[in-house]
Parts: sequence; structure tokens; C-alpha cells
Amino acid sequence: MYRFLLSRRWLITLLIALLLIPTTIRLGFWQLHRHEARVDRNELITQALTDRPVPFDTLSATPGFTVPKDLTWRAVTATGQYDPAHEFVVRKRTDSSGDKIGYFVITPLALADGKGTVLVNRGWVPSGDSATAYPPVPAAPAGEVALTGRLRADETAAGSGIRDRAGLPDRQFNLISTEQQAKETGATLLGGYLELTDTAPAPGDQPQLLPEPNHSDIGPHMAYAIQWWLFTAMIPVGLWVIVRREARDRAKEAAEAEVPPVAVPA
Repeated sequence: MYRFLLSRRWLITLLIALLLIPTTIRLGFWQLHRHEARVDRNELITQALTDRPVPFDTLSATPGFTVPKDLTWRAVTATGQYDPAHEFVVRKRTDSSGDKIGYFVITPLALADGKGTVLVNRGWVPSGDSATAYPPVPAAPAGEVALTGRLRADETAAGSGIRDRAGLPDRQFNLISTEQQAKETGATLLGGYLELTDTAPAPGDQPQLLPEPNHSDIGPHMAYAIQWWLFTAMIPVGLWVIVRREARDRAKEAAEAEVPPVAVPA
């Protein structure tokens, strides 16, 4: 009854089904691992944002320091004086809504304890009338300031997907990189940078502060994992349904072929 399964067409169909089952199982686990990574990331960010702030230079004390993942977004403080002479902007960045493109304003802060200089992302400003001119930027507060912010790692072309290139207008860059700025200015820049959240004393005018990262959205990966595993279960069920239907059709055709013809009276 099921000898048709040995035909070339059905052997190929069975082989494809057997290959699909482990493939869809692996795809389900791939989505599960992405879900777990997103959950772990969200927990790490939540912990970093809610921990008591610590001085920036207790986490990043040397030039070239690479901020590890478990310290990214860590709440930090810094006290010192801004160096507006070496301020620069980072091109093609969006505002808090993600709708408008402008610049991040990066101003170095010379630490009061003399341990070095920290790059501070003071926030976002809109583009000016010309893409080649330096945009209108609220002046950094003069005198000593106390800052609170989030510790961020230096941006790289590989990590951000942003292509860095030369030949940009004066004081405009594509990446926030302490290594790049140290070469430009000769300053002793501690690795990583501070993403500003608060300033004391409060300035009268300042760029638009950047919002906290989204650390509540877990994404659709768990749903995708379940969908792949449901599809895995459907493969043998669907294959069995098709085989049974084929067997019934063949049996019906065979039965009809065995019925002798009925003589029609003249």
C-alpha cells in the first residue's frame, strides 16, 4: 500500500522533510538564545543605571581603556572644567524621537583631580543651514561643574557600522573616539566617554540630553522560537497527512480499475 514511498519523487520529499526538522529546531534555539541575550542585556543595563554613581576615573583611569560590556551604561560622575576650544560635533545623529538628524556635541572636561580629561557627550543639536558649517551649539558652562552621566565605550567603525572618513569640515567627526581625539589635540583622554544626564550648577541652555537606552523591550525572539518549533512539529504531521491522502487516492484508483465493465444492452 505504501510502496510508492520508494519512488524517486517521494524519496526526495522524505529527504527534504528529514533535513527541515533539525534545521527548524536549530532556528528555534537560535531565536531562544537571542531572547536570552536580550534579557541579559536589559538586566545589565537596568543594574548599571540604578547602581550608585561612581567617579568616572575609578572605572576608566587610563588612556586607551576599553569599556567592557558590564560597565557600559554605568552611572558615573565627574568634576572639572570644560575645554570648549577642543569641542567637536559628531555628524548624522538623531534626536530623542529618532525623527530628526543633527549632531552630538562632544566637549572635553579636564578633571579637577588632574587625572586626565574626559570626553562628554552634552547632547543633540539640530543641523544648521549648511552641512559644512559648524552648527549653532549652546556654550558649555564656564567654571567648575559637577556632572552625572552614563559611561559609554569609544565608538569604532566595526562596532557601530558607521564608516569613518577623512576630509570632513573642521571639528566635525563621524565617531566618538578618544584615540582619534587624543591624536587631534594631544590631550590625555581617559578611555570611553560620559553621556551627560545632569549638570550642577544647571546651565541656562544646553543641547537636548539623550534618553536612557530602552531596557524593557525583550523583542519578538521568543515568539519566533515558538513559531519555529511549531513548524517543526507540523512537518511530520503534514507529511503523514499527505502520505495518507496519496495512499487513499492510489487505493481508490486501483479499486476502480478492478471493476469489470458492464455490458450495455443493444
